[in-house]
Amino acid sequence: MRMSRLSLYSLRHPIVQAPMAGGPSTPALAAAVSRAGGLGFLAAGYKTVDQVERELAEVRSLLSADVPYGLNLFAPPGHGTGAAEVSSYADSLREEAQEHGVDLGRPRWDDDQYSEKLDMICEQRIPVVSLTFGCPTPSEVNRLRSSGSAVWVTVTTVGEARAAQRTGADALVVQGVEAGGHRGGFDDAHSGDIGLLALLQLVQGAVNDDLPVVATGGLVTGRGVAAVLACGAAAAQLGTAFTLCPEAGTVPAHRDMISRDDAPTALTRAFTGRTARGIINRFLQDHAEAPSAYPEIHHLTAPLRTAARTRGDAESFHLWAGQAHALAQPLPAADLVVRLATEAREALKIATRETSRQA
Repeated sequence: MRMSRLSLYSLRHPIVQAPMAGGPSTPALAAAVSRAGGLGFLAAGYKTVDQVERELAEVRSLLSADVPYGLNLFAPPGHGTGAAEVSSYADSLREEAQEHGVDLGRPRWDDDQYSEKLDMICEQRIPVVSLTFGCPTPSEVNRLRSSGSAVWVTVTTVGEARAAQRTGADALVVQGVEAGGHRGGFDDAHSGDIGLLALLQLVQGAVNDDLPVVATGGLVTGRGVAAVLACGAAAAQLGTAFTLCPEAGTVPAHRDMISRDDAPTALTRAFTGRTARGIINRFLQDHAEAPSAYPEIHHLTAPLRTAARTRGDAESFHLWAGQAHALAQPLPAADLVVRLATEAREALKIATRETSRQA
């Protein structure tokens, strides 16, 4: 077993709360999950360094010194293949922006202050740092580990898993195509489209046996957690399952849509220019041909999305959700962690009994 600053196997419950940038992730949610014996995460994406530092301080104020937590960092995105199409995409949005009295944002490329955030993280002892949208360099991994952080890398393909292993990652977050929100892979043009159980098996067949994997994508119940544990994962990472918790920052219109069992999801670039899974709404359907241009389109549509959230218009902003979102429950985060772990243990016991009986 690979030992790191935080061993996945030291968690009381193998439950990780996915970092959900843009609102749902809050210090209160991360702290509640960690206090309950899981691993709560903050999302550094879309925030300034000062904002991240304030949230880290808040989480620490809610936890005792020996309780772990994590922070997710966006790796610098590549330049999307559709950058030249951003201007025409903006033209297609102008009438809608005028209708709602909103100015479109200025499309631009940036790296979400990656270097500055990395410097800040390395100055603090953060138990786990996970990366999405790319793979850190070996020197960056060494810096993070030297500062006391275990380093997790999100992967969506076998090739990405091998690259993360070579760079020295302490664990892989294996993201199936069922997952809500952005595909976490390295390149939007080649993002993995493999289901979670298949991808888990492929990744584990390709990397060292002592490299732990965290499974994520479409997991909402204890039975789903049990399935990935039985498939060899060290823990399950759940995002949508936590969006209805009172500690989450999910807005009411989004909560209402997640609760519906007649709201299918789809992959789209309409909102940010990067492939992501959300509940199908009018905006997603109207802009199905959005180009691959992240973060340019993210900045372009941000004012439209913010205005729609403020007025509670679920047809006009992103409703990130995994494929099993209808099973999410509005429970306090600590209660949800315990329920998931209890249900998973019971499901594994039942499966073991059935296997023994049939042998």
